[in-house]
Amino acid sequence: MTLFGTIRAPRELIFGSGQRDALGKVAAKLGKRALVVTDERLEGDAAFRAMVAQLEAAGLAVRVDGSTLPDVPVETAVASARAARDFAPDLVIGVGGGSCLDMAKCVAVLLTHGGRPQDYYGEFMVPGPVLPLIAVPTTAGTGSEATPVAVLSDAERQLKVGISSPHIIPTVSICDPDLTLTCPPMLTAIAGADALTHAIEAFTAIRRAPTPGLAQERVFVGKNAASDHFALSAITLLWQGLETACTDGGDAGARAQVMMGATMAGLAFGVAGTAAAHAIQYPVGALTHTAHGAGVACLMPYVMAWNAPEIGAELDQIAGAIGLGTGAEVIPALASLFGRIGIPPTLRDLGLAEDKLDWVAEQSCGIARLIQNNPRPLALADMRRLVGASFHGDRAALETN
Repeated sequence: MTLFGTIRAPRELIFGSGQRDALGKVAAKLGKRALVVTDERLEGDAAFRAMVAQLEAAGLAVRVDGSTLPDVPVETAVASARAARDFAPDLVIGVGGGSCLDMAKCVAVLLTHGGRPQDYYGEFMVPGPVLPLIAVPTTAGTGSEATPVAVLSDAERQLKVGISSPHIIPTVSICDPDLTLTCPPMLTAIAGADALTHAIEAFTAIRRAPTPGLAQERVFVGKNAASDHFALSAITLLWQGLETACTDGGDAGARAQVMMGATMAGLAFGVAGTAAAHAIQYPVGALTHTAHGAGVACLMPYVMAWNAPEIGAELDQIAGAIGLGTGAEVIPALASLFGRIGIPPTLRDLGLAEDKLDWVAEQSCGIARLIQNNPRPLALADMRRLVGASFHGDRAALETN
């Protein structure tokens, strides 16, 4: 195998307890007028207000936009950018969960390049650099602080859509696990399961021939030596810390493991990409309006069972990293972990109607950039089989290949 690797990452990534207190110094080097994007709940939070005070003490003019909504409806990003133009920010700071960070990315694109979010859907559609971006995550899940991706909800398409461009990777990310200490157990579980799914899909993605220019042709190039390092480290950290973070939210060590794991998973999938679990979740989420992390985690053991003939070596490596004897133990152990932290075990439990299975399979196959990243091909009939097994809770039906 030819050794090949690609990583796209923030210019600076600062991780550690209390590191949010560096925000003022970091921001002062990047701009003078900061638009801080967050949500309504965080806008009144004491830790958030302290960060705003830091920025002001560092000499920055600050405007706070607390309009972020879950899943970032397209029209909210448009309204946010429009409302910010009179302030003329030269720096955008996202503080909050993945939706806040994705909103900040999209607003930075619109403030820099104009147009509509729809103009930038897909890969490499952002034409150049955007305003400097700082990401300060307060949950440990999406990895948006480290990725070239912003996910929005488009009501016209009735699906989530993505803007994928190296230009929207944050300039600086400040990851302070103390900000997750008050995150409630179910949100901790859903976010952490999302991160673990990112890491596994990145680690088990297709491996493409490393042709010159591959990383300029695709944002998601598939698994490679560099992304594998971050993915396997993320799996290890999340396996060690996630359940404890859910059952004992005040355990600072577990919180740090989960946030570091989520960030490393972002570094991994931001270049390797995700695959079938994420493709299927797009239509499932559109129908059930359930949390993204719950959906992809529900699907992950079934997708791994389908992919098992192609990912034996990776399963063995995961087993070694998390203390299991063989690769055959990984999928049942993952399903058990997700069950213990409250992830629904089937698509039926997520609320999907059985008469929608054909539609979900058809829509999933249409998300080519993710299906093409899956290590084992999924024609429509195979996808219908996978979706059906995920609905009925029948992994065994996928293990007889």
